[in-house]
Amino acid sequence: MYFVVEVGRLGPRHVAHKGERTVKLHRLRRARLRAGAIAGTVIALLMAGISTAVGAHAAAGCRVAYTVPAEWPGGFTADVKVTNLGDPVNGWRLTWTFPSGQRVTQAWNSTITSSGAQVTAVNESWNATIATNQTVSFGFNGSWSGANTAPDAFALNGVPCTGSVGGPSPSPSPSRSPSPSPSASPSPSPSPSPQPGDAMATVAAMQPGWNLGNTLDAIPDETSWGNPPTTRALLHHVRSQGFNSVRIPVTWSNHHGPAPGYTIDAAWLNRVRQIVDWSLDEGFYVMLNLHHDSWQWINGYLGDRTTVMNRYTALWRQIAQTFRDYSPKLVFESVNEPQFAGTSSDAQGDQLLDELNTEFVHLVRASGGGNATRLLVLPTLHTSGEQARLDALTATFNRLKDPNLAATVHFYGWWPFSVNIAGGTRYDANVEQDLLGAFDRVHDTFVARGIPVIIGEWALLSYDHTRPGIIERGEFLKFIEAVGYHARIRSLTTMLWDAGQFLNRNELRWRDQGVYELMKASWTTRSGTASSDQVYLPHSGAITAKTLTLNLNGTTFRGLRHNGAPLADGTDYTVSGTTLTLTAAALTRLAGNRAYGVNATIEALFSQGVPWQISVISSDPPTHAAATGTTSSFAVPTQFRGDQLATMEAKYADGSPAGPANWTPYKEFWQTFQPDYDANTVIVKPEFFNEVNDGRVTLTFHFWSGARTTYYITKSGTTVTGSTS
Repeated sequence: MYFVVEVGRLGPRHVAHKGERTVKLHRLRRARLRAGAIAGTVIALLMAGISTAVGAHAAAGCRVAYTVPAEWPGGFTADVKVTNLGDPVNGWRLTWTFPSGQRVTQAWNSTITSSGAQVTAVNESWNATIATNQTVSFGFNGSWSGANTAPDAFALNGVPCTGSVGGPSPSPSPSRSPSPSPSASPSPSPSPSPQPGDAMATVAAMQPGWNLGNTLDAIPDETSWGNPPTTRALLHHVRSQGFNSVRIPVTWSNHHGPAPGYTIDAAWLNRVRQIVDWSLDEGFYVMLNLHHDSWQWINGYLGDRTTVMNRYTALWRQIAQTFRDYSPKLVFESVNEPQFAGTSSDAQGDQLLDELNTEFVHLVRASGGGNATRLLVLPTLHTSGEQARLDALTATFNRLKDPNLAATVHFYGWWPFSVNIAGGTRYDANVEQDLLGAFDRVHDTFVARGIPVIIGEWALLSYDHTRPGIIERGEFLKFIEAVGYHARIRSLTTMLWDAGQFLNRNELRWRDQGVYELMKASWTTRSGTASSDQVYLPHSGAITAKTLTLNLNGTTFRGLRHNGAPLADGTDYTVSGTTLTLTAAALTRLAGNRAYGVNATIEALFSQGVPWQISVISSDPPTHAAATGTTSSFAVPTQFRGDQLATMEAKYADGSPAGPANWTPYKEFWQTFQPDYDANTVIVKPEFFNEVNDGRVTLTFHFWSGARTTYYITKSGTTVTGSTS
């Protein structure tokens, strides 16, 4: 889709070398102001009181080109170019009104705020100055429903942009018509993607992204790690779900010949090209990389620079040549999660990565064709978001002076929460601050300077359909909601790491539709959540009222419903501030016969976003029984009685932590223990006993109802006994 408002010949984007350009324009403006002040003083003295006859206001005028280079169901990307036709301005504010109720969800090169349909875009610090006849550009992603009609009136610092200086043109020419006809003006032709050189717009248009994980990166072949062969139907389905980019990780090390040519196997290269072609045909932006090569052989760079660099450049030379004339929607990423063996410090690793990244950029650019301006993505060491790693990559960007580069890091959250260790069972302040810190750092280091950022992988490390229960569903939903929101307001593009744990590729359906729905909502809005998605009731005895704390996230609470029917405010529940209370009468009705487990699911409704599901669960405190076994096979007989295991503590008699990760008594879920609800056991794994001393260990099991149980094990060599006392 393409719209033009007051179209005229547009100047170049002033993004590259913006610091130098801003300084020069600022100096020019100051010189003009000084000259104007002197002239004004002389005129005032000569005219002696009749200066009111002299025009006191600076000449003002502007022209705006508003285009929509990409649109999808419910969303779109807009590019806005503002040409200053009057005197230079230092500090700009562009305002307009959306005619169809559209909303801005993510912006770059400006800060955008909205009040209803009224929108205001304000300059960043580095693009505040617009000289006469020069153009500043910014863009945004937006949401729409019903229609996506382009705004037809803009004002720059309060002055209507009519395409002329000093007011409306007496007779607007046809070239200022909002017609999308190419003959209307020499403005850029309609294009489904941003023009080469607009790195910020390209990366913004890639939001949101999805990883074809554990597929072409699997070792040694595409299906070796359990995923089916990639089909066009799979890619079509992912695209239909609202994803705009796909990252295709590729491990090349098992698919090329020996030195010196390192010739890539023709069949493998053709398969990679086929999936790239399918993806582009589906309308995706595509990011292609060297993936597990990073730890298979690139990590040996310090010990053998010549061999590793020759192999690295040989592969990229072939890849660059193969895709030389492909669409600019194909993006290259130099290497996944770079790491180096034998370094004395991360600073040395930064230097080694700088060498590889620099060679990658020079090689791809030298291959010509579309590669001369193709967006290239450079990672930090370990794709870490630590400030020192970001600063090291910044130095690489500063030296390369290439406007078509983006930075990438990965984000898997606060580690204890990401794997459920050290008591990290909840989305708490630690998780939140880790997220905010990481996203603020990449925004302030790169995005604020006009360098786009791609969160090339994100999820939680232990969220996996094959290992249920490690991450509690409601806590994961809160994490998803926060990632979507905080990335969006910082103009970060996110690419979900999906190795099969989210999308069932055989059936082309989401393994948890609710997880997908909340993730999708987070791309454009916020959703309300609560302190928990579970309410536990006793299996027998009196039921009392239960409370939850609402996390409104800028929304308004609208009520509760069950099976589509509203619950009664004041009778079934009450709300005081952010405290939601479910009455004893409502819970008794919802629990029914109080069978162990989930008796009912209710939904909290908010003014926007997806409903928050709350499970009403009946349970009794779990019980255990005595057992014997070995360090390679031991399980605690457990009657869960409707409850779910959250974590496990292990301590020696003196109170010190027992087992692996002896800095914390809380052990890693699934790695050292796991519940088996069907077998009524808690399995204590060999990985736990491998690091446990002989003697007695106290295990404390923590359950999601709040119940805690104690169990004692005694290890003697390879023999293990367990009891409740």
